[in-house]
Amino acid sequence: MTTDIRELQQAFDDAELHADTDRLHTLLADDFMSIGERGYLLNKRQWIDRHADFAYLSLETTGVDLRRYDRAAMVRCVQRSRATWRGEAMTLTVRLSQVWIELPGGWRLAGIQFSSLDPV
Repeated sequence: MTTDIRELQQAFDDAELHADTDRLHTLLADDFMSIGERGYLLNKRQWIDRHADFAYLSLETTGVDLRRYDRAAMVRCVQRSRATWRGEAMTLTVRLSQVWIELPGGWRLAGIQFSSLDPV
């Protein structure tokens, strides 16, 4: 039954790539929290609103390791991306962890944490 989580993880990546803030609002838990590669925190509103200044040009996810538990799932992977932040180009390679939880309304992304990797 990991297929549904993998599909949600891919839907999240697609929403990020296309700045689909409506889809992100649906996918993220209300108490969602992100920990960035430099330790900064973003809640759900801040995460969605960052798309006003941030845009992905490309986003590739590899090495997906998915672990499913009773009403939770952990996704670990590597992402390589090209993006712009306030018009400045950036290239990122990160290892990330996502925590998905099953709520009465369905599965939601509750947390994500990034760790910088050296570009390959």
